[in-house]
Amino acid sequence: MRATTMRIDRVTLMEVQMDLVTPFRTSSLEVRGLRHALVRAEATGLVGWGECAALPDPHYVGETAESAWLALRDVIVPAVLGVEWSGIEELVSHYRGVRGNTFARAAMELAAWDLLGKSRGQSLAAMLGGTRSEVASGVVLGLRTDRGELLESIARHVQEGCPRVKLKIAPGKDVALVEAVRGRFPELALMVDANSAYTLADAPTLARLDAFDLMMIEQPLAWDDFADHAELQTMLRTPICLDESIGSFNDARTALALGSCRVLNIKPGRVGGLLEAKRIHDLCMARGVPVWCGGMLEFGIGRAANLALASLPGFTLPGDNLGSDRYFTRDLVEPVIRDRAGILSVPRGPGIGCTVDEEHLRRHRVRAITLTAHARY
Repeated sequence: MRATTMRIDRVTLMEVQMDLVTPFRTSSLEVRGLRHALVRAEATGLVGWGECAALPDPHYVGETAESAWLALRDVIVPAVLGVEWSGIEELVSHYRGVRGNTFARAAMELAAWDLLGKSRGQSLAAMLGGTRSEVASGVVLGLRTDRGELLESIARHVQEGCPRVKLKIAPGKDVALVEAVRGRFPELALMVDANSAYTLADAPTLARLDAFDLMMIEQPLAWDDFADHAELQTMLRTPICLDESIGSFNDARTALALGSCRVLNIKPGRVGGLLEAKRIHDLCMARGVPVWCGGMLEFGIGRAANLALASLPGFTLPGDNLGSDRYFTRDLVEPVIRDRAGILSVPRGPGIGCTVDEEHLRRHRVRAITLTAHARY
């Protein structure tokens, strides 16, 4: 295909506030609403959209919604305004020197992918090399004080045909909880996620989870501790899956070389964009390591991108990207992303395959700034 040269002349950064239908709790935080930055990039009569799903505080990664906003406004967007590019690698080369700030980098990159797909008439999934028209997603259930309520919630999801359930766990809310769930649902595809809540001293407790035939234990130890994860994996029959630890291709390569995990969760925002996410996917596929696509409770823009990524052949496990109608009363994109018993269609329209309802978006917009190629900041 002939290269398409593009030039981004105008970018509007918007911060949008959306409440969740149900609060979400992990071992380290509670989320009742989301405040994500959106990138609206204009080039040659086209508009491309990106989403930055960084959290408001630094409990997940060091980046926050505010720091991502500043990185986009002051560094990343100015670096790409007015420059000509024909491919995503060429575009991101203009801000390659930016360290960290992965969610901010991923948002700018996604807007460029959307522009490129619209200019070529290709879907994001097709450009990435996706091979599936549908992908599976499980449900993620946060920490709850009422165990009976949790079990009934799982029962409803099982009745709907949900292909996998992920439970959040924390010290003191782990073995007995999993035992209760497994006792009622002996055949359920079940995994747990600790969000770095444990240390290697907790290995005996984590080893007790081997009795419950779990798919995996996600991120049990500190986000930067590859060595202890490798040691812990030798003590467990259950596979360890790394999430927060993997911020780049090099992190993934290190984890696999040390034996720190047997499964990887890939999130575009956490690794700096879809290009890096695909590189990690390709590495894991070559090594025979299963991967799945995690989620950050994205609005429809980021959720559509996750589905496109999950259509790649190495994503053999259900992800964390159920329909957005389960999380928001009304999302920002049309058509609404929905699931049927945990099965979602991969968007096939050009770019991200969804249309942003800008009138509805404006009702939830908290702040906005427009940057142009001819202005100085």
